[in-house]
Amino acid sequence: MMDVMLLVAQSAAVFFLAAWLTIGVLDNLFFPKLNSTFTAEVLEMARMRDEYPEAYAKVAHRRISKPSIQLFLFRLIVAWELLATIALWIGFAAILASLLGQTNPDTARALALLGALMFTATWAGFLIVGNWFCYWFCHDEAQNTHYQMTLWGVTTMIFLAIA
Repeated sequence: MMDVMLLVAQSAAVFFLAAWLTIGVLDNLFFPKLNSTFTAEVLEMARMRDEYPEAYAKVAHRRISKPSIQLFLFRLIVAWELLATIALWIGFAAILASLLGQTNPDTARALALLGALMFTATWAGFLIVGNWFCYWFCHDEAQNTHYQMTLWGVTTMIFLAIA
């Protein structure tokens, strides 16, 4: 019975990640300006330039100000998020299939772990790249969200790996 409940709990944990990221991907696909504006702002280092001009002067060479490159990078992020979302849903479905005896539970967990790793890599990537663009100067709310999402992903990966 414990093995079944563990699989149920693991499927729920993966479902929560998949559902959350699905909403974000759909927003990025259907309402891209909601996030592309802020992505461009971080890449341009616009807030830092306006609010901390002395610090900005030291790292301004890092900015990406060409709109076509900003748009390309935003689309690359959305594509990665879409792949991560698909991987999460596959992992979720695989765990459900293992509950029905259709898939080996270890294989199902491995697939779910891949999705959780991609989810975690998304947010860790934002932290790393955001650090390059000094987004902690003026986008601390975004940085905090990225930390929380990274921790959520890591926790889910650990949960999937314990069984």
